[in-house]
Amino acid sequence: MSGMTIFIILVCIIALLFLFINLVFAPHNPYQEKLSAFECGFHSFLQTRFPFNITFYIYGLLFLLFDLEIFLVFPYAVSSFNNEIYGLGVLLIFFFVLTLGFIFELGKGALNIYTKQNSDLTKKKGNYTNISLLNWGPSPK
Repeated sequence: MSGMTIFIILVCIIALLFLFINLVFAPHNPYQEKLSAFECGFHSFLQTRFPFNITFYIYGLLFLLFDLEIFLVFPYAVSSFNNEIYGLGVLLIFFFVLTLGFIFELGKGALNIYTKQNSDLTKKKGNYTNISLLNWGPSPK
């Protein structure tokens, strides 16, 4: 057997093993909100003229940003043998700036989405500072 065949078989075995471990050990506690149809922050049976949560757009923009990151890093990956240390330095600076931006997003709490599942935790703490300031949806009660 070639090395590639062994690699493919090993990857399949590890993937099936992780799926089995997740099936056996992951907690399974479904509830109505979790099992209902959900898209873009709205339930399918509610009125669609509610103001929506802006954090869905923030997630979309972050996805686009990291998608473009892959698009910009791919040429380096293809020609890394010819780029030498200068190309690596530019790539590391690029990753550093992206990492700082992501840490800034996490620090501002812009990636937290208000749901009924995590609202009990914020009520117990007594503050709502972890909830995104850009939330245009209904306020927590």
